[in-house]
Amino acid sequence: TLSSSDPKAHIAYTYLKPWIGTGLLLLEGQTWFQHQQMLTPAFHYDILKPCVGLMADSVQVMLDKWEELVIQDSHLEIFGHVSSMTLDTIMKCAFSHQGSVQTDRNFQSYIQAIRDLCHLIFSQLKNALHQNDLIYRLTPEGRWDHQACQLAHQHTGAVIKERKACLKKEGELEKVRSRRHLDFLDILLFARMENGSSLSDKDLRAKVDTFMFKDHDTTASGILYALASHPVHQQRCQEEILSLLGDGASITWDHLDQMPYTTMCIKEALRLYPPVPVIGRELSKPITFPDGRSLPAGLLLNRNHPPLSFYGLHHNPKVFDPSWFTSGSTRHSHAFLPFSGGSR
Repeated sequence: TLSSSDPKAHIAYTYLKPWIGTGLLLLEGQTWFQHQQMLTPAFHYDILKPCVGLMADSVQVMLDKWEELVIQDSHLEIFGHVSSMTLDTIMKCAFSHQGSVQTDRNFQSYIQAIRDLCHLIFSQLKNALHQNDLIYRLTPEGRWDHQACQLAHQHTGAVIKERKACLKKEGELEKVRSRRHLDFLDILLFARMENGSSLSDKDLRAKVDTFMFKDHDTTASGILYALASHPVHQQRCQEEILSLLGDGASITWDHLDQMPYTTMCIKEALRLYPPVPVIGRELSKPITFPDGRSLPAGLLLNRNHPPLSFYGLHHNPKVFDPSWFTSGSTRHSHAFLPFSGGSR
């Protein structure tokens, strides 16, 4: 079986490096562990609680835009709007960004750059000639890739620069330090490595770019697709939320425990469509199976998450069934990979 001692299959991540640098996705071993430990406090429940209001604000901006489009009888492409809303939420919650990404035209080029990069990376993986870096740079796609990377880096660099400038203002630094919990970017800016040095601008940007890559479009797509594909479950979620909030109330942290069916659907969507669906590893030693077949050391393996089971056997792995997550289960809440509990 694959284990954490097997190194990452870097050939699978090579095409991401010009964009996201050497962030958590590409780090290994003790260095990965140090950086992971450093960032874990950014996802503490106490940090997420006040973020619910910020998330609700971002959703309201999106809904207001939808109302305008409906009045105009305009075509509505939902994914792009939801993708912008999730980016808006991340910017507010993880980077203390003031304002709305959804209404700020300066962010539109960044949003398009991210979409272009995701498309180009998968396109490059499917084209053997484009996997040669020298050839790829000479192609229209390679030049497009380079321009999109520059745009993405300019944006993340500006976010970091803006936050650094804010922390230099009189009183702001102490105000941030006095918080019980820091947000993602503040943790990076205050972090110290084992030798006492702070993270370089290059390391900071790699962490921010990796965070954006992993959470922006992936978060927007899986649950949206799952509910749209299963209108009966979608209807039950809608009825549950309307019965709790009515037509105008804004959601709060305390409401979340009162949405059991919606929670089950979210978890089932994560089971089928986890944000990171594949784990790539290079075998550090040979593996021999009970039937005598074996795999040599150095072989690159990809393990797909979906549709993983809870007990090693899932009788209907491709069926969307929220009842797997019925409350009262003896199953550990962090036992399943997409929920990011424990070692990985």
